[in-house]
Amino acid sequence: MRYFLELSYNGKPYHGWQNQPNAISVQEVLEKALSTILGEAISIMGAGRTDAGVHASQMFAHFDTERPFENNHLLYKLNSFLPLDIAVHDVFEVKSEAHTRFDALSRQYLYRITTKKNVFQYESTYFVKKSLNIDKMNAACQVLFKYRDFQCFSKSNTDVKTYNCDIMKAEWFYKDEELHFVIKADRFLRNMVRAIVGTMINIGLGKMEVEALHEVIQSKSRCEAGFSVPAHGLFLTHIEYPEDIKRIDE
Repeated sequence: MRYFLELSYNGKPYHGWQNQPNAISVQEVLEKALSTILGEAISIMGAGRTDAGVHASQMFAHFDTERPFENNHLLYKLNSFLPLDIAVHDVFEVKSEAHTRFDALSRQYLYRITTKKNVFQYESTYFVKKSLNIDKMNAACQVLFKYRDFQCFSKSNTDVKTYNCDIMKAEWFYKDEELHFVIKADRFLRNMVRAIVGTMINIGLGKMEVEALHEVIQSKSRCEAGFSVPAHGLFLTHIEYPEDIKRIDE
């Protein structure tokens, strides 16, 4: 039987989602907890591979087991066993071929910026001292919709077959005293969101013109794009799946 887990985590203590040979990962902690509780070796597959320090307010992972369990009991046991920076919100059975990574229809990220020094938010927002022109940054968002190949925003030496991504949403807006960037796409390249944000900050600071973004994207060169903003301001916030992914017994 295959199950999906819905979870969230604070990425600060972890070297990303995926298992690493010499560093702690979210995947490793979850696998150890599930294996201990279910009494068998459990491996899980996540919907994505967030980098070191990146957070997730919604992540999904799947695992297989032949051991029967009561969902609410497993939830209680998992959250009691896991550290405070990882929380599991739901577990549900899905079709045997369902896959958290390949069946995802879209993923959405949030990047949080503050232009005021805040002692309570510095671990989850990026502090930018100078004022930013949000109108120019939103104009730059419109440029993204004209392209599909985003190699210029991808980490170098990434082993992917294509750099094409279908961006469905990209916008900047103020929320309280923070500046938020939301971007939604069918898939993301490694470091893509952080590179886009860094490039748009340069536009917002007047270091780069909006129209120059066309040349950056067309260059397909990471060197032409802006800097990568720090990981601690980035959150994976939503993953969308087909409505019929859950298993319904006849």
